Amino acid sequence: MEPLGRLGGATVDVLRVLVDSDRPRWGLEIIKLTGRPSGSVYPLLERLERNGWVTSHWEETERRGPRRRMYELTADGAPAARRVCAQAATREARQRPARLREAR
Repeated sequence: MEPLGRLGGATVDVLRVLVDSDRPRWGLEIIKLTGRPSGSVYPLLERLERNGWVTSHWEETERRGPRRRMYELTADGAPAARRVCAQAATREARQRPARLREAR
């Protein structure tokens, strides 16, 4: 697994969805859960997979309609993603009081 380098808000949002999930998620589902546009989410998922954080596979189902690409964290990616999400939550908590003071 390779480090991701830049970890923007969209990356953290996608990782949070995958960390909080107990099953693989498909791309459109991740888009809806994060509120991020497909032009951000799909390249992120590709980058996460290329760096070994996420694995994907085509859904095997008998349902009608196009197959879905399913994404989930790898064994190495899951603990790393949890750390990233925890660090982001800590940063957000530290920044929140400053934003509240500025709003007054």
